Amino acid sequence: MRHRESAAFADHFSAHAAMYAKHRPRYPVALFHWLAVVAPGTALAWDAGTGNGQVATGLVTRFSRVHATDASTEQIAEAIAHPRIEYRVATYDTALADGSVQLITVGQALHWFDLPKFLKEAKRVRQPGAVLAAFAYQHSAVTPDIDAVVRHHHDVTLGAHWPTGRETLLDGYRTLALPIDELAPPPLEMHEDWSLAGFTGYLRSWSATQRYIAQRGDEAIRRFEQTLAEAWGTPARRTIRWPIAIRAGELR
Repeated sequence: MRHRESAAFADHFSAHAAMYAKHRPRYPVALFHWLAVVAPGTALAWDAGTGNGQVATGLVTRFSRVHATDASTEQIAEAIAHPRIEYRVATYDTALADGSVQLITVGQALHWFDLPKFLKEAKRVRQPGAVLAAFAYQHSAVTPDIDAVVRHHHDVTLGAHWPTGRETLLDGYRTLALPIDELAPPPLEMHEDWSLAGFTGYLRSWSATQRYIAQRGDEAIRRFEQTLAEAWGTPARRTIRWPIAIRAGELR
């Protein structure tokens, strides 16, 4: 979730919300189709930890209304406006009516949540049969050489600068105890055809990159970007892929 520092949240993205909005990959249409199929209805979805609205704008293609919350004013300010999306700066207080929601989504954010507080609100607003879906993308795949350079940068250069809690994302949220009747999601991935500048912008939007720069400057980041450019080679654009890990099911 993209949020302010508080007792419940640690803010890792507000300071570079505009960069985050510009350089993040988009979720596939197939994800929102599947969520609409497994939900008991398509009248209202709640997207928790919406950030700049990437998930919300996908949901609104299949749901009549989307209520999208985030604790970061800066992230909500960058959100993509839509007449059927209501954005709200909030932690877990949705202000929605009891039993009003058919689908609750959390994209690339559950690892930052206070899970008991989030689940308490989710259970209050769910309709019978409502589905909770948490999903995340992890390491990108481009070419073996590029992937090796990026992975070394991720694990070694930035290793100590990743915030605590992210390990649950890297295991696909499998270690989180979610009170759901588990569904078997389809295999899905995100993909973008990006220039080197686009891919570099994405890597700079990482919370660990921004934390590293704030603490140590960007000399090592620029050295990495030069090594990445050498591995990238001459193509103007390359396809970058991210497998999506999904946990979804009826919320008990």
